[in-house]
Amino acid sequence: MLTVITNAFHVMINILPTNDKQLSKIFLKIYDFPEQIKQIPHFSPKQRLKIVIEQLGNHTMETRVAIINDLEQIAHNHPQYHWIIMEILTSFIRKNTSDTLQNQLISNPGAKLPRDIQAALTVIARRDVNQDPENEQLDLSYTDIRGANLNQANLEQINFYQANLAGANLKEANLEGAILSAANLERANLYSANLKGAILSASNLQWANLQKANLYRASLYLANLHGVILNDATLDGANFREARFSE
Repeated sequence: MLTVITNAFHVMINILPTNDKQLSKIFLKIYDFPEQIKQIPHFSPKQRLKIVIEQLGNHTMETRVAIINDLEQIAHNHPQYHWIIMEILTSFIRKNTSDTLQNQLISNPGAKLPRDIQAALTVIARRDVNQDPENEQLDLSYTDIRGANLNQANLEQINFYQANLAGANLKEANLEGAILSAANLERANLYSANLKGAILSASNLQWANLQKANLYRASLYLANLHGVILNDATLDGANFREARFSE
């Protein structure tokens, strides 16, 4: 009987055209199987790609970061796999921003995100949004990504419900239409960020920098805005009903 890992190596060979060397590059980082397997399970592309992500946790940080960067190239070169890869990366982030990571950040507030989590966020943030399917949304809800560097990131329409983005660098980020309900954005840098139509209901924006941010028609219902910086922000049509500006 073929082992799961051996199967994973060989089924992934069929994801892309045989003359595409990017896939081989990924597997050289993960596996080294000399034997030839004749029977290839008929997994879907999403299942095949998911196998790669599942294997990321079994390897070094350097290998995980390299694989994530290679997956970005596959998404760029083969648009038919763009959305699958973005969904799998968001799943990778959700799975690996665990209680262990949260405890580490609590005990050491100055700690940075692990490089593989930051790498996955960076790929999502600079994806070609024109390849996103209509009426679909990437899910980063409940993630703990404190201190993430998302400078000039394209995070349009992403779901950050109850995500912890405290201290994150979101300078000039595009968060138009993003769901940030109950998210923690304490001391986040949102300088000149685009939050047009974003949902920030019950979010924590204490001491956040929203200078020159676009909050046109954003919902800040019940948001905690104590100490927030709103100098030169666009506030037309924003909903501040029951928002708190003081403790």
